Order: sequence, then structure tokens, then C-alpha cells
Amino acid sequence: MQNFSKESINIAEEKLTKFKQLFPEVFSEGKVDFERLKLILGESASISNERYVLNWADKSKAFTAIQTPTTKTLYPAPEESVEFNSSGNVFIEGENLEVLKILQKPYFGKIKMIYIDPPYNTGNDNFIYPDKFSETKSEYLKKIKEKDEKGYLLKEGLFHKNSKENGQFHSNWLNMMYPRLFLAKNLLKDDGVIFISIDDNEVHNLRLLMNEIFGEENFIANLIWESKYTVSNDAKYISYQHENILFFCKNKEEFSIGKLDRTDEQNQSYKNRDNDIKGAWKATPLHAKSGTENSKYSIVFDNGIEWKCPSGRYPRYSKDTLINLYKNGELYFNSNGGVDKKTYLSKVESKGVVSGSILRYQAVGHTHHGNNEEIASLLGKGIFDNPKGVSLLLRLLKLGNASNQDIILDFFAGSGTTAQAVMELNKEDGGNRKFICVQLPEKTEEKSEAFKAGYKTIAEISKERIRRAAKKIEDEAKREYPILSSLSSERQGKECPDLGFKVYK
Repeated sequence: MQNFSKESINIAEEKLTKFKQLFPEVFSEGKVDFERLKLILGESASISNERYVLNWADKSKAFTAIQTPTTKTLYPAPEESVEFNSSGNVFIEGENLEVLKILQKPYFGKIKMIYIDPPYNTGNDNFIYPDKFSETKSEYLKKIKEKDEKGYLLKEGLFHKNSKENGQFHSNWLNMMYPRLFLAKNLLKDDGVIFISIDDNEVHNLRLLMNEIFGEENFIANLIWESKYTVSNDAKYISYQHENILFFCKNKEEFSIGKLDRTDEQNQSYKNRDNDIKGAWKATPLHAKSGTENSKYSIVFDNGIEWKCPSGRYPRYSKDTLINLYKNGELYFNSNGGVDKKTYLSKVESKGVVSGSILRYQAVGHTHHGNNEEIASLLGKGIFDNPKGVSLLLRLLKLGNASNQDIILDFFAGSGTTAQAVMELNKEDGGNRKFICVQLPEKTEEKSEAFKAGYKTIAEISKERIRRAAKKIEDEAKREYPILSSLSSERQGKECPDLGFKVYK
């Protein structure tokens, strides 16, 4: 006997599916844009406010979320802090939209760099919506007070799965991000920068969103991080090995990008063949591929050696410049009669190296390294899934030109990588940068390794990671500099990094 489905066919849905196959360009978040359909079919259509703009459902209400003042305040938790009375670092346990509003007054225009790793909107994410626009203020206040008997925020009510079947899949994500990024921009200094990690699900929308908030003219780069070093053969279509990091500044006219340190591989071609007191150098030809016939000349140096351009080449330097280089001992005369300019390693090192747009895993690590090595060495294996590694954050700190005394903010702190990277960089160069990390006390899953290890919330993981990373840095410093019996900020001041942090809730 034939088996029949007990569910009747949704005729409207069937027709809509077929229509979408014919005209995918007229659909937006599962709904038909009839004005666009008329244009596609060749009919005249009047499109109101026609201009180049990113728009989505309930966008206007996102501005309401920005303007609504917070009723929250921060209270200190010295018992969970390290050197509470002296440290300039801050860890805030709370919902980041509320925290960003609280930070507006004390930190307006004072943050040098922001790094965030927000939800990627893959269709399986639990988004945080205490700022849900359909709620009244009383409903909102009631919801964010939902806690268990130990004071942890309950998952129910705060977290909603943003499924791709949701009619406003992209809009929900944009409504979550817009107010936070808007408020974040207020906190940046004029020469401040922001880095945002994201995958391909929302990078196109995020780029347009950042253009609107920060200005298209302040876009620096879309950095491609090689986050995986292997290909997954079980991938349905393409095995993704990268993530995007959008890089914007607040004011490009004020911002100067940081240069990278040279590697041993880049320096190996520099030698000191003639014991030059200026140090190692590399030969640079005196000629170039481009120029004019009128620029050509020949010159006889005081040592009797003549130089003139090879055929098809043109002088790289003027005659007077060559004479000065000769007088300063910056020319090399080889045994074949050739002449080259000495390019000194000391000069190129001081200029640094321009970064490429692709961040290779060999230089900045990958997700496997960040999870299985860095986190495992501090907290144990499997405590946090796919955290960003310290090497990646160190690269971003250098590109952002975060120097001594600067403040770095991360309001999706996760496992606390940003905090550790700031402390590591301070130890490396003697800086005194400060971090502000914000993390919701989201409950860990009961079956997770983190829960089994005693971490009831993500915020607990982050705080403990910072404590242990600080202890590791302190122990390393003591081995390198035995005279430093303690790295407390009260005793050593600027001679050592600030390894404490104040906890607020």
C-alpha cells in the first residue's frame, strides 16, 4: 500500500520557490521586492529615495537602541581582580551594548584600537538580543534580569538561534551589529583603528555597514587570514581555509599604519664584505629600467673607475648624488669593474616592512594552534573552541600602531586573547598599553570540557586565562631578568608590564 504524507502541500510556498528560481534577483530575505520585479520586467517603477545605500528590516529602530540611555552601572569585584587598586587594565562582565553606553563618558575619544570577533551568522548561531526592538522597556529590563540562583544570566530569553530559515536572517545580524559599531566609533581617538574578524556569510554586509558608520574613505584593507592549513575533504563545495579581518580607521588623515619587523630570512642577503663601519649592506644597482635618454651620463670617480649606464637602462641617481655617495664611502666597486650602491641594513630595519593583505598561518598562527596549544597550555585541552591566537593579535596591534600608553578595547572578548596579546607586547617592547575586555557571562554547555573543568560561564574562562597568562609572562620575565623579583606595578612602574586587571560587573 502506498505511503502518503500526512502533510498537505503548501501551494504558495511551492510557487514562491519556483518563482525564486526564475527571478532570484528580486528576492530580499525571502520576500519579493515588487518594485525591483517591475524594473526587471521592463516596466516603469517609481523607487522612493533611490540612492546607493545599505538597507534592511527595522534599521530605523537600530538608532532607537543607540539613543536609549542605559539604566545600568558597574560595580567592582576586587575578589576576582588582580592588583585591583593599581592596575589600569579592565575586564567587564556584562552585555556589551549596555557596557558600550556606560563607556561613552569616561572613554569617549580615548581608545586607540578596537578588535572584535563577533558572531559570524552561519545559521547555527545563538545571538544575544536583550536589545530586541519589539520589546517594551519594562519587558527588556525584566529579560536582562533573568538569572539563575548563582547570579548567572540564563540562556533562555537572551539567546535566540538566528536560523537561515528566518525571514530576517541578515537583518537580525545587522540590527545586532549596527548600534555596537556606532557606539564603538565614538570611543576611538582620531588616529584610532578597528579590526573585525568575520567569515564570508556577512563580510559583504559588514563592509557596507562599516562604510556607512566609518566612511568608505576610511577603509584600509580586507585582510585575509589563512586560518587553516589543511583542506577538509568532507566539505560539500569548498573547504574554507581563511577568515576576513576588516580594517578601518576613524580618520585616515590622522592615522599612520605600523610597519612590521624584518625577519631573519629578509636580512640574510645583507653582508659586510668590506668591513664597513656602518654595518651590513646589500648591493643596489645604480641603473633602473625607466628613464629618458637625456638623463643618461657617464662619470669617472677619483679612484679612476668609470661608470656609465648599461644599454637599455637609465641612471637611478643624479650625478651629484653619486659623487656624494662616493665621498661617503657608500659605493661598492667589485672585482669586475662594476659599481653598486650600498643599501644598509640599519636603514631598512628602521623603516620596517609593509604588511601584505594575506596573513599566512606560518607567521600569525591558525585556529588549531590557538586552540590546542595556547589555550591548552594555560587552561587545558578543549576549554574553548577556535579562539584567535596571540600571534594574530600581535600582528594587528603592530599594524594598528598601538604604542605606549594606548588603550585597546575588545567587546566580544571570548577567551581573552586580546588581553594576553597586549600584555605580551608590553613585555616585548617595554610598553604600557592597557586593555578593556567585555564579555557576557554566557553559560557554558554542561557537556563541555569547560563546564567539567569548573568554568560555568565564558566570562570565567576569559578571566582565568588572563590570570594564568599574566603569571606565565611574569615567570618568563623573572627568568630573563632575575633582578625583577616581582612585577607588581606598585614597585616597578614603567619598567615592567601591568599584569593586573580590575573586574567590574
